[in-house]
Amino acid sequence: MAEQVKVAGICGSLRDDSLSRRALQIGLEGAAEVGAETELIDLRDYEMVFTVGKMSDEAVPEDVVRLRRKVQEASGLILATPEYHGSYSGIIKNALDLMGFDEVEGKMIGLLAVSGGAMGGLEAMNALRAVGRALHAWVIPEQAGVPKAWDAFADDGSLKDQKLAERVREVGRQTARFAWLHSSEKSKDFIKEWEAAVQNPGG
Repeated sequence: MAEQVKVAGICGSLRDDSLSRRALQIGLEGAAEVGAETELIDLRDYEMVFTVGKMSDEAVPEDVVRLRRKVQEASGLILATPEYHGSYSGIIKNALDLMGFDEVEGKMIGLLAVSGGAMGGLEAMNALRAVGRALHAWVIPEQAGVPKAWDAFADDGSLKDQKLAERVREVGRQTARFAWLHSSEKSKDFIKEWEAAVQNPGG
């Protein structure tokens, strides 16, 4: 990429040893491979409040304003979540609810999920896909879920299944590539590559 884009990853888990965070780190590695600047946004580092509708910067803690600015600065986002009861986590839901079109509209969004079951968080990613559309974002065709996540990672944080690891990295690469094409003058290339991408590959 001739001009560097920024891809920010938001981890939707507060666990110290979060498997979502491990997956997100791998996804951000993929974005960095194609030249993107990356940042992992760890929501444990932010003082959050529950949203009560559209809240101005003056009505929320400074950390929420800081979160909004970091998202605004990024051209692409990777959202990583555990699957809870067939959907995404409450922490990532609240983070997104504290933002809106000003922060998310027009951005590329890549999706990652981890689950204890065999479906790899597919329901959580499908639900997040709908949220992305509602915020007028471009949710990229590629997504990756990590099934049976408790046994999927090695002690060093890498995925044991190298094919799955490659899919997770591809989410990062695709998020970065589409963000660059969309923000550059290569709109025709963006449309061509978007239409050539496999739609909703699942898992």
